[in-house]
Amino acid sequence: MATFLYRMGRAAFGRRRLVLLLWAVLLGVAGAAAAKAPAAGDDGTSFIPGIEAQRAFDLIGERFPGSDADGASARVVFIAPGGEKVTAGEHRAAVDAFVADAGDGPRVAGAVSPFAADAVSEDASTAYATVTYKVGSADLTDADRSALEAAVDEARDSGLTVEVGGNALASQPATGGAAEAVGIGLAAVVLLITFGSLAAAGLPLLTAVVGVGISICAILALGSALGLSMTTGTLASMLGLAVGIDYALFVVSRYREERERGHAAREAAGLAVGTAGSAVVFAGLTVVIALAGLSVVGVPMLTKMGLCAAGAVVVAVLVALTLVPALLAMWPEAVLSRTARRGGSRTAGERTAVEHTTGERTAGEPRTGAADNGGSRWARFVLRRPVAVLLACVAGLGVLALPAADLQLGMPGDEAKPVTTTERRAYDALADGFGPGFNGPLTIVADVRDAADPQAAVTAIASRIEGTDGVVSLSPPQLNGAGDTALFSAVPATAPNDERTKELVQTIRAERPGLEDETGAVFEVTGSTAMNIDVAQALQDALVPYLAVVMLLSLLLLMLVFRSVLVPLKAAFGFLLSVLASLGAVVAVFQWGWGAGLLGVEQAGPIMSLMPVFLVGIVFGLAMDYEVFLVSRMREAYVHGERPAQAVIGGFRHSARVVVAAAVIMIAVFSGFVGSGESMIKTIGFGLAVAVLFDAFVVRMALVPAVLALLGDRAWWLPRPLDRLLPRVDIEGTGLAGRSAPVQAPAGGDAQPQEPREAART
Repeated sequence: MATFLYRMGRAAFGRRRLVLLLWAVLLGVAGAAAAKAPAAGDDGTSFIPGIEAQRAFDLIGERFPGSDADGASARVVFIAPGGEKVTAGEHRAAVDAFVADAGDGPRVAGAVSPFAADAVSEDASTAYATVTYKVGSADLTDADRSALEAAVDEARDSGLTVEVGGNALASQPATGGAAEAVGIGLAAVVLLITFGSLAAAGLPLLTAVVGVGISICAILALGSALGLSMTTGTLASMLGLAVGIDYALFVVSRYREERERGHAAREAAGLAVGTAGSAVVFAGLTVVIALAGLSVVGVPMLTKMGLCAAGAVVVAVLVALTLVPALLAMWPEAVLSRTARRGGSRTAGERTAVEHTTGERTAGEPRTGAADNGGSRWARFVLRRPVAVLLACVAGLGVLALPAADLQLGMPGDEAKPVTTTERRAYDALADGFGPGFNGPLTIVADVRDAADPQAAVTAIASRIEGTDGVVSLSPPQLNGAGDTALFSAVPATAPNDERTKELVQTIRAERPGLEDETGAVFEVTGSTAMNIDVAQALQDALVPYLAVVMLLSLLLLMLVFRSVLVPLKAAFGFLLSVLASLGAVVAVFQWGWGAGLLGVEQAGPIMSLMPVFLVGIVFGLAMDYEVFLVSRMREAYVHGERPAQAVIGGFRHSARVVVAAAVIMIAVFSGFVGSGESMIKTIGFGLAVAVLFDAFVVRMALVPAVLALLGDRAWWLPRPLDRLLPRVDIEGTGLAGRSAPVQAPAGGDAQPQEPREAART
């Protein structure tokens, strides 16, 4: 692996103009395709095939073909001024005028007056009209929306307060642009501080933007054909930007290091891609495994999000391996530190003299006394007290993880939107006028084909459900044309995301066996509320199998990389700690409401059901990123002859600063998405930011060296049969040792290089 990537890096460096041209053409083609592609619709679904709510929804579409269930709709709420009634003369006339105007459109299926549909609150202060369309919300034209908005404005002019819910005029949250700009700005500051060079700071940003541009353009180009939503693109850009900067950062950092050791620019680029690039490949592969593994959950939208984000990561890896060395070839000196640019790179002989006096070494050679930096000093601190550090890490993350035990999943709707949106105000007005459960009615579909008396069966089912505690009202049953299926709605007494509503759905379903035996008819519960409950339960059930699949594949990959059994297990244990702590933080903020106002969270409530699974997948991939970047340098030092403790210190000496910078960049990028108006993006942005914080600074920087210190040589143990079975990928660059600059001991010196060794195994 290292030799192959070394040659790739040298080839990209030597043929820089061709590589740059190919990437420019790829970006141009992707951009042109995105510009010409039709706009992608909102996939708008988190449904899982096979769950009861989905089966019932499909049955409705089959038995009630004219119901326009897939069409756009608007629920227009009218609120009379204080003390007045919407049924008063002029207010009623304004509502009737609205219904007439809104129903007069070529794509309008119907507009139902609140006075004809008994949609007026008991105190007559609030009423609502329903406008349905023949097409979905994505297919509505600007003229359709403008006509509805004009009718709403005219009703408002009459003195009524008018708010609009539903998806016909739903505002689309701004999920792109500003978040990326904030993340890029913060990343630029971190890179400038890390490298002390504008060119070195700008190169990772430039390459990351190119990679994200190609990925997003590809998603936009394929969006209409594959049903990819804006949320899918936002998550791909979030991950693509973060890992793109990090992967380029590691290659550029290793290039600077090799130049400082006296290598020529092309050789340094080859060595950087051969060593740091190997870590990039395997780190990217773990992220791709975690994201692609989302497909096993069985949620179409989650599968699309995971695969698109995985594609963005693959592009970021390819950019780091080819475009980065090509750009280094264009400006080989510009990325070096100011001191290196002034004094030039050391020759081999100069480097040897410095190594003899300072303890520094050429790649592939052991050392015992290299000068300390912040990373090595921190490693020495941890190695002196590994038990205390280990216990502190486990206890601290364990406390932070406690709120995760109260995790409640749901699918926040209009109640989670800002109060500045008309959808949120419409939601609140309906809850005030008709009760909290009105915004989440349960839809019951009864199949009475096999009933001896279909009408009596429908009556018995409706009577039993209406008498269930927690149901405040039931609509009259509606039979289809064939008379074999009935449809009616039950309004719960509690809000859609209330735990008591979930218990009500379970109670209604528990009554089904007796009713089926009694009537010969079967019924199922669906509607948005029941759908969200079923999706949350299905995702909760799928979480453990998903974790098992992803962790098994990633453990095998890490075992291949590190040729160790205990290091991958330690990596998985650290991941579990960091992901549970991040879930605990998410619950504390978004569910319990601790500090929610500071993040712009309008209303605390259940965590979006897709979020934990997606968070686990991404965090696992990123956690393995840091594991590969940090521990690969430790293994490199160990294989080249250093003692276990010294290898840990050496790994931190070389990698700590860059890993810290990479983590801060990721935190900055993810934090930028906390300002998104999309509830799921905001939650995932926060969860990923705190997860990287915990994993990079607590697990990888403290727990990892503590565990390795306690294990010693046993950390690199691999059973001999497994050692023979696993292929050798040479991520530590042993095959490149002979390509290092020649070292000659100074006159009178007696330093003797140690032979590289294999990791301990039995």
